[in-house]
Amino acid sequence: MGEGPTSGAFILVGANHRQAPLSLRDLLFAEDAEIPAILKELALPQALYLATCDRVEILCYGDPQDLAPRCLAFLAKRAGIEAQALEPQIYVKTGEGLIRHLFAVASGLDSLVIGEPQVLGQVKAAHRLAKDAGTIGSELEGLLQATYAAAKRVRSETRIGERPVSMAAAAISVGRDLFGDFRQMTAVLLGDGDMGQLVAENFLKSGVGHLLVSAPRPARAVALAKQFDVPSAPYDDLVWLLSQADVALVALSAPLPAIDAPRIQAALKKRKRKPMLILDLSIPGDVDAAVERVEDAFLYDLDDLERVAEEGLSHRFREADAAWLLVDEEVADYQRMQAGKAAAPTIVRLRTHFETMREQALKEAGGNAERATKLMMNRLLHAPSEILRDQPDMKAAEKLLEQLFRLDDEEKKP
Repeated sequence: MGEGPTSGAFILVGANHRQAPLSLRDLLFAEDAEIPAILKELALPQALYLATCDRVEILCYGDPQDLAPRCLAFLAKRAGIEAQALEPQIYVKTGEGLIRHLFAVASGLDSLVIGEPQVLGQVKAAHRLAKDAGTIGSELEGLLQATYAAAKRVRSETRIGERPVSMAAAAISVGRDLFGDFRQMTAVLLGDGDMGQLVAENFLKSGVGHLLVSAPRPARAVALAKQFDVPSAPYDDLVWLLSQADVALVALSAPLPAIDAPRIQAALKKRKRKPMLILDLSIPGDVDAAVERVEDAFLYDLDDLERVAEEGLSHRFREADAAWLLVDEEVADYQRMQAGKAAAPTIVRLRTHFETMREQALKEAGGNAERATKLMMNRLLHAPSEILRDQPDMKAAEKLLEQLFRLDDEEKKP
């Protein structure tokens, strides 16, 4: 099943964040455990099913007349709508457009957040599931390996993946700039605001050594501790809590600023002046602006984090131009390689034909190399000369011969 047909074409049918609403993408989405059954139902010799938050795509190889209708019918059935209603919300890609699209997707150039690295891992996971299901043949394997090479080149030769583009990522970036390694750091979450919880989750994912949570309402602190599987602490001694924090995530949403300069100074004294990053994650802010003037205290509010994220997004857009140039180079290289593979059998036939003529000429010339050479040259030119004279477009035929035998190069020689 995996080897597929000896000749055919690639087809990609999909729905993404640009063309299809989230409601449709949710209907088409599939968990990893569902993929084997999906590939079995598709019953295509070579296919993979890529399902992410941004896109659902079927990439396959086979009979071009059969693939697109079958994929469309399958997606319509899965979404529970008529194929005619689905058609305007999907795209079908073939040829060079398909290759460019696939290379761009894997490189993070077609994502909702440009430069996003996760999509390459998602493509590889879809590849692995299809391989396990037996629906990856030599054609799809070759295209996917070229895709990974293109994505690797974009990552290594541009800086498109650098710089944070969300406020949560900006918070992590600021923390890394200040502390470097997170493993020995302690983050303290004060309060239960949504942004505070989101940033705390990102710090845990980024490898922060310890997270301590506290909130004015003890029951909420216990619930947060359970949610993150970390210890909680009473909110009574705010100075002590702050003294534990390499990073203080303040999400109290208090009516007045709860964190003032005297408290921060007292906490820093307990910390023996070790620097502290304070992220004010509430609107209005929970931290008095005077804290910004306290030595060894580094205060960032939501406006500051938003500026960091916007700078990161602008940086990625600038890098995207260079990334697209690399993708186009990789597409051209892949197509040249495929053209070479397609021409290989014909080249083998030509070589065999010439070798047969050489042996025959040598035999007829009785071993005389000069006579054999003339015989062979005349015979090689005989059939092309007759066909050339019968061509309706003589200029096009002459141009092809010039390219095949590099006649222009010969004329340029002194």
